Amino acid sequence: MRFITSDGVQLEYDDVGQGNPILIMTGYAGYKEIWRSQVQLLSQHYRVINLDRRNHGRSETTTKGLRMSRQGKDVAELLDYLKIDKISMMGNSMGAATIWAYCSLYGDDRINKIISVDQSPKMISDETWPYGLLDLNWNNFPNEAEQMYHVHTTYHNIDDETYKLVKSVQGNKKFDYQLNRPLLFDHAFQDWRDVIKGVTVPVLFLSGQESPFWSPGHATASAKLCKNGTAVIVPDSGHIIMSEQQELFNNIMINFLRS
Repeated sequence: MRFITSDGVQLEYDDVGQGNPILIMTGYAGYKEIWRSQVQLLSQHYRVINLDRRNHGRSETTTKGLRMSRQGKDVAELLDYLKIDKISMMGNSMGAATIWAYCSLYGDDRINKIISVDQSPKMISDETWPYGLLDLNWNNFPNEAEQMYHVHTTYHNIDDETYKLVKSVQGNKKFDYQLNRPLLFDHAFQDWRDVIKGVTVPVLFLSGQESPFWSPGHATASAKLCKNGTAVIVPDSGHIIMSEQQELFNNIMINFLRS
């Protein structure tokens, strides 16, 4: 399905199942099909909206709005378009940061629950936050930020069905890292800790025990900032927890949504 934003950018999304809605968003350079297993499970009980954010997946590639605030605004406009008043949100990596961008602009009045999958709320480490990206700090930015391109994101291979689906959808299309550099840098600059402190709805912070990007302790530290936060560190998993530890992730996800 397709949706046109207020600045004229075409976004691709899936809308399947019936029941209370949940919005899903994947990370930087990702495709929404990485959530194959979760969509299959959730759509039995929920209405699942799986979004390719601008410049990601099969959504339009543009030079407009390459900042996190626009990512959050895109979400708000999609919810308005779909006439959704209440929704849960789940995001991996930059997809989780997009949830915080939305909350920063619009609050959490329309949100039931949030699941953040392996995304530190602050990516530049300093004396107040040791859970940043790789060895990124204010002295070595931006070069260190781009080291993520060279890191293998998973600890275990993702399941075969999901891998085949993502590759079939991807085809010959290549993510434009050069064009999206402003988005990556804006993502890296953000500090969402004040937003998390203000969120009142239940939030589940998940981290991969073997994540290549940051210490898994970011989940526990983030949950402590939150009025209603819970943290789970998933063993034997890297950054793409939902596909690396699919069965365990799905159980944690469903139990949290139903609790």
